[in-house]
Amino acid sequence: MDGEIILMFSVLLVTIVLFVFEIFPIDKIAFFIIVSLILLGLVTPEEGISGFSNPATIAVLALMILAIAMEENGVIHWLTSGMGKVKSLPIYIVAPFFMFVTAGISAFISTTAVVVVFIKIINQLSEKYKIPQSKLLLPISFAGILGGSCTLMGTSTNLIVNAVAKNLGAEKLGFFEFSLLGIIFLIVSIVYLTISLRWLPWDNTQSLSKDYEIDNYLTKVRINPDSKLVGKKIQESFLFENPDVSLLQLIRDNRIHNSPGKYITLKQDDELLLLCDLENLSRIKTSENLSVYEEKGFNELDDDKKKEITNGLSELDEQVFVELLMLPGASLLGKNLGSLRNFMSQDVIPLAIKKRKTLINLKDRMVRSSMNRLVLKSGDRLLVEISKEKLPTLQTMENVVLLQEFDNVNRKSKFKRYFSLSVLLLVILLAATGLLSIMVSALTGVCLLLITKNLDLNTVYKKVNWQIFFLLAGMIPLGFAMHNTGADMWVSEKLLSFLGGQPNYIIVGTLFFVTMVLSGVVSNNATAIIMTPIAISVAQGMHLDFKPFILAVMFAANFSFFTPVGYQTNTLIYGIGNYRFKHFLFIGGVLSLILWILATFLLTQML
Repeated sequence: MDGEIILMFSVLLVTIVLFVFEIFPIDKIAFFIIVSLILLGLVTPEEGISGFSNPATIAVLALMILAIAMEENGVIHWLTSGMGKVKSLPIYIVAPFFMFVTAGISAFISTTAVVVVFIKIINQLSEKYKIPQSKLLLPISFAGILGGSCTLMGTSTNLIVNAVAKNLGAEKLGFFEFSLLGIIFLIVSIVYLTISLRWLPWDNTQSLSKDYEIDNYLTKVRINPDSKLVGKKIQESFLFENPDVSLLQLIRDNRIHNSPGKYITLKQDDELLLLCDLENLSRIKTSENLSVYEEKGFNELDDDKKKEITNGLSELDEQVFVELLMLPGASLLGKNLGSLRNFMSQDVIPLAIKKRKTLINLKDRMVRSSMNRLVLKSGDRLLVEISKEKLPTLQTMENVVLLQEFDNVNRKSKFKRYFSLSVLLLVILLAATGLLSIMVSALTGVCLLLITKNLDLNTVYKKVNWQIFFLLAGMIPLGFAMHNTGADMWVSEKLLSFLGGQPNYIIVGTLFFVTMVLSGVVSNNATAIIMTPIAISVAQGMHLDFKPFILAVMFAANFSFFTPVGYQTNTLIYGIGNYRFKHFLFIGGVLSLILWILATFLLTQML
């Protein structure tokens, strides 16, 4: 092994460690890869930045923009609008139905965008009809991944594998060339997942108050003449500084001010409606010189009163509780509950953080706690209170999803909806017939939406997951470096010596298994870029057709169901469904093994 190959594997090892332990965000890791490869001389500067102009990277960006347009203009919501009608059917019928629909849409629209919409739908069905969302979220996430594997534009992984293989001399894949294999994998998986529903948790239909354990008190107080609050601005008082106390209303001269801003100066005889826990309620009584008018436990209120609080504290203002799901790249990531008020509009009151459970924080629920060391991470949920008319301000937040029924998708004009859907169908038609490449057809679709004002670039800038774009741009030079240094040939030679004389199914199965395991701890896109050159080198060394080896990498990189971090949608549903790691390890692990055996058999038949 020469020095360049050692350097190549050193960069690769550091990259994998950074991915596994999430030491830095993936976009920062991408820049590390680019700079490291250039400085070490493993790629030329032109090759180092080639990922930013690579057709696959641009195609993925254009497809993400199309997915944003489909969601913004209500196309995805319209395509799934009839899902609520299945509420009275048994869960063993509802689940496969949801999986088929999710997979069908994910074959042509970003899997993450589709699953996010289904998360909203399932969240609403759970609240209204007590349908256990924990029985549906994991299956629809898996189905979305499987559906995306059925077409060339279904996932970024497919596009990346195709682009890398083409650069190395392989024949490009057709739009529907591997769809039959994908559909077989999908059907087998839906049958298995439907049987596996019995091992998924049931108890996930509680209300927001129970889910966040809001056993706090609604308290109305009056500021006495000699109170320390008189003359202070809200931001200078415990009302702003203490994350365990929320000021819901300020009543002054018989006028109600909902979610009062932090710059309002408090006066004598102001009446305050507070939401706080028992400890802070006692503090208010003893130390702030306030007159407590009424106090009542939230969970002790009757159903009508709880409904009034949830849907609006008064007829004048309609305050609502809203859940925000944090996607990768959200501007609020890394912030704790106490500091969130400084990063959000003054009309928004952060109430609680719901942590997605991991092996590290199984006991952390962060319910309106003063444990400010706990911060928001991807997949966490933030409960906020906001007046209903201010909800559009939440929709402008970057990479944040409203898990609430108040989204205004139903208000979108039918023209926008049908035109956007027509543009998507045109993109699919142009790409599927080969008249235009996926990149060109997707860019054409984006252009049509922009010039007809059915898409706003300001929305695009905020909602595009730029982390994925930079990850792809940073990982593509890694493929060049492996080829330039001969690292791919070195690995393939070792594999050939190990697999020499073995049957074809052992060779294909080993490649599939290694790729699938690596994808469970590293990004599926990163795995595809690393393994595709190796797969082609192995096929060359065995004098076999490239295509089964390319497809093995493509499918295996997508089929890492055994960890919640193998695919972005798994990370999102991890905490929402109250899943444990074991659900992915056992249910997803068995599914991965089933697909490994099935794929090995089917792909071997192509040799």
